[in-house]
Amino acid sequence: MNYKIITSTFLCLAIIGSFGIYKVFANQNKEVNMDNKKVLVAYYSHSGNTKAVAEKIQNLTGGDIFEITPKTAYPKDYNAVVEQARKEKSDNVLPELADNGNVKDYDIIFLGTPVWWYTMAGPVRTFLKENDFTGKVIAPFCTHGGGGESSTYIDVQKLAPNAKILNGYTSYENSAKDNDIKVWINGLKF
Repeated sequence: MNYKIITSTFLCLAIIGSFGIYKVFANQNKEVNMDNKKVLVAYYSHSGNTKAVAEKIQNLTGGDIFEITPKTAYPKDYNAVVEQARKEKSDNVLPELADNGNVKDYDIIFLGTPVWWYTMAGPVRTFLKENDFTGKVIAPFCTHGGGGESSTYIDVQKLAPNAKILNGYTSYENSAKDNDIKVWINGLKF
């Protein structure tokens, strides 16, 4: 008799535990719900990799999208843009933007950048400096060519000290997958 009670108890616990594990995995794939939050996806992209991630985030969240555009375009030549980005970083240059955007009407800002010289690209630094992020939630994301996010997310916090900065999403070049982005966003628990 004790054997049947122990077996039944074990079986019940296994079923309950399996359901809990199922719920965890099922929630990873559910559609993103922003709970009636006003969402902006703002990004700068030079090669198109960051733009592709931004568009995937916009499709998942239904938020508005804003491309951060420098007033003077960066060179197309890889070596020239690398040198310009290095100089901007070392001289603390904030490139002028064609439009500084508007974050005041948004609750959540997904902020995207390529990683240049171990941090965000100059136009994104300008965007952060030229807007007031007080009380905003920023979910940063970046693309890189091999060095990871480096200090990008730490630097976002430094430039937007009055915002809540969430865990970032990092992808190598154009490797971002829709499901990975969805899992990241759902994990932010808005």
